[in-house]
Order: sequence, then C-alpha cells, then structure tokens
Amino acid sequence: MLYRTAGQFKTSYAKDQALFPIKQDAFLLGVILVFAWVIFPLTASEFTFQTLLIPILIYSLTAMGLNILTGYAGQLSLGTAAFMGVGAYACYKMITIMPWMNPIVAILLSGVFSAGVGVAFGIPSLRIKGFYLAIATLAAQFFLVWLFEKWAWLYNYNASGAIQVPNLEMFGVYVAGPQASSVVQYYVVLFIVCLLTMVCINLTRGTLGRTWKATRDMDIAAELIGINLMKSKLTAFAVSSYIVGVSGALFVFMWRGAAEPNLFDIPLSFRILFIAIIGGLGSIMGNYLGAILIVGLPVVLNLLPNALGIPIDSATVEHLNIMIVGSLIVFFLIVEPHGLAQLWRLIREKLIIWPFPH
Repeated sequence: MLYRTAGQFKTSYAKDQALFPIKQDAFLLGVILVFAWVIFPLTASEFTFQTLLIPILIYSLTAMGLNILTGYAGQLSLGTAAFMGVGAYACYKMITIMPWMNPIVAILLSGVFSAGVGVAFGIPSLRIKGFYLAIATLAAQFFLVWLFEKWAWLYNYNASGAIQVPNLEMFGVYVAGPQASSVVQYYVVLFIVCLLTMVCINLTRGTLGRTWKATRDMDIAAELIGINLMKSKLTAFAVSSYIVGVSGALFVFMWRGAAEPNLFDIPLSFRILFIAIIGGLGSIMGNYLGAILIVGLPVVLNLLPNALGIPIDSATVEHLNIMIVGSLIVFFLIVEPHGLAQLWRLIREKLIIWPFPH
C-alpha cells in the first residue's frame, strides 16, 4: 500500500530510466536526508557522532570506492586500507606545506594522489585477474604501509612516526583538529559523502558504468564488442582509489585526529571488504547498509547487555562481535550473495505488489 504505483505512468524512455522511477523512492530518500542534515545534528550526542554517525559515513564512502572496483568492474582488491593511507598522508603534507589551503579542497585533492598510486598498482590487472590480482593488491598493501613507516618526510620527521591533525579553520570555524566540534566535522563528512555518492551514482548509471559491468561479467566478450579493457580497468582503479583516498583523509582529519602507519594495515582492508560483501557488491545503497551493520553492531553489543542488566566484559563483547560478523559473512555468501541491498530490493518488490502474492 505504501509503495502503490497506480497512476505513475512512464510515457518516455527518460521516465523509464529515471533515477527514481517510483515517487516513493524519492520521498524515502528525502526523509533520510532530512534526518541526516537536520534532525541528527540537532539531537545527537557527542558519543553518537564519534561512535556511529561519522564512522558510518566514512566507512560507507570507503566501501563505495571498493565497490566501484570489485562490485562494478570485477577487479579484486585487498589493499584498500593502504590507499586510504595515501590519501591521509597526502592531505597531511598539503596542509603542512600550504597551511592557507582550504581543508575541504585539501581533502578532495588528496584523492588525486591516491588515484595515481592506484593506477600504478592497477597496471598488473591488464595481465592477471582473480586471485592473482588480489595478491598483487595485497603486495601494494604491505609496500605502502612499509613506506609510511620508513619515509620520515611523510610525517615531517616526527619522533613518534605519527601524523597529528592541526587545528584547521574555515570561515572562522574550526573544522579539524582538537578544537573542532563533532557537529562541524559531521557536516563536512556528510557534504563530501553526499557529493561523491551522487558522482558514483551517475558514473555507474552511465557509459562508464556499463563498460565496467561488461568487463566484470565477461572481459573477453567485452573486448570483442569493442570495449577497451585497459581503459576500463584503469579508470576503475583510478575512480576507486580516488574515493578511497578521500575517505582516508576524512578518516584521519575528521574522525581519528591522529594516525600511525599500522592504522592502515590489513585488518582495515578486510573490514572494508566485509562491509562491501554484507552490504552487497555492485550496489551503492549496500555500502551504507553494510556500514550501519558493521559499525553499529559493536555499539549495540556494548550497550544492550548493560541495558538488560547482564554483566559482560569488553573482551567477550569483542569476541562476540567477531563471531557475529564472521557468521553474517558466511550467511550472506551462501544465502544472499548480493547482500542487504538485495534484501531491500525484495522487500520493495513485495511492497509494490502488495496485497497480491506475485
């Protein structure tokens, strides 16, 4: 009943291929945006910003970058965290060399450096694929983390080997650093995430997105019909690495406040991969659903036992979190390989034809 499509006629190809072919989809997105831009900033606490809202947005953006490469273009990658590190260190160097630079511009430019590194490590994809490509990106992961540790220029020869985010001001308001408020940081993250989400939606619905999908489904057939595989694969690496690099800069500058090289180690890459798998490969919305589950689950496991009066220590909570996430990954790979996004599509289809069974 809520998704009834009676009277919504499609009288042209443009209407049939619209971003929101059903009016209720646009209304639902509008409600979500009102909550994100107005209600959450007015009602959320400092704890909610730092443990839920900001990390969910950043992890969603990172998973979106990985999804462009793996879900849409079919190129496996296990080096996501390292490309996040490239973006973070590039942003740090730009801010320290050019302190007058606008922080948002620096964050957006940091993805360019990550894209360049991503293309360099994506060149092997022209000759290898599948498991072997995953190993090549894993080599990039280890090499870049080693570089972050050994190249002292990256962290300005700091004795601790860490980068510390300075106080960054924009229009008289601190947007990063110790003096920045969580609400301001949330708005910066939300703005950049919304901007790049719209870019990704348009890319994946356009000619480039269809090229990626053809490469993913059968690259030999795609080449036979005239698709340039080199251009398709390298643009996927470039776009994916750019988005991941921007998310890495947000990760450090808008959430963590400081970073050491081991922050971008392999566990973070697997965490991003889990978000993409559980949310659904080849889906934009799935990145948000997966991030909500992966980020929100530890918070729920911490708060729920105390609310129910059940004594439980932090170590047990951590073990439960790992067990549940692992079980969910196995469940989705077996039962629903397209993840939470596909479950939402099925629910939506049932709502459209309700009360009829099919």
